Amino acid sequence: MKLFHSPSSPYVRKVMVLLHETEQLADVEVVSVTGNPLSPADPLVGKNPLTKVPALERADEPTLFDSRVICAFFDARAQAGFYPDGARRWEVMTLEALADGIVDAALLMTYEARLRPEDKQWDSWTDAQWTKIERACAALNQRWMAHLSGPLDMGQIAAACALGYLDLRHADRGWRTGNEALAEWYAGFESRPSMAATRPTG
Repeated sequence: MKLFHSPSSPYVRKVMVLLHETEQLADVEVVSVTGNPLSPADPLVGKNPLTKVPALERADEPTLFDSRVICAFFDARAQAGFYPDGARRWEVMTLEALADGIVDAALLMTYEARLRPEDKQWDSWTDAQWTKIERACAALNQRWMAHLSGPLDMGQIAAACALGYLDLRHADRGWRTGNEALAEWYAGFESRPSMAATRPTG
């Protein structure tokens, strides 16, 4: 299997953390690609029509894309239970969706600053994306701490990767302000070997 990878992508990081936690990293060839919405990575054309990472190429089977699909595949492959059965499964999936929503908004902010000409950038739109992130972080801090502090699952991994991306690209916005419980949880979680091994660069 080949995993198309970008070291700064929080979506890729979710998959990589899961591979570390489930000891499947040796089963995957990691293929680094670079690109952005205006200049997609050439190797992805034909693998993922959306030309986004991560994408998982499998021998004689369709390529998988979208981080949630790939994470579910590897979780099932390892029978790791990071998407548990029963009522908790829906909590895990909702928490992962919330975390991915943080990343979605943060990436839009990044692209606005990096890819749109300066004279066409829309500050109110960027601030609206940050408002979404603020609400999501407040929800994590107020509603989700008991879950985040429970047994390891994909929701926790997704949340940690989302917060790591905020530190990478939008540290000056200060997501920790008013979210002290979440900040304390993240400080502990990011010390896991799987998080240290996948810390983003660039």
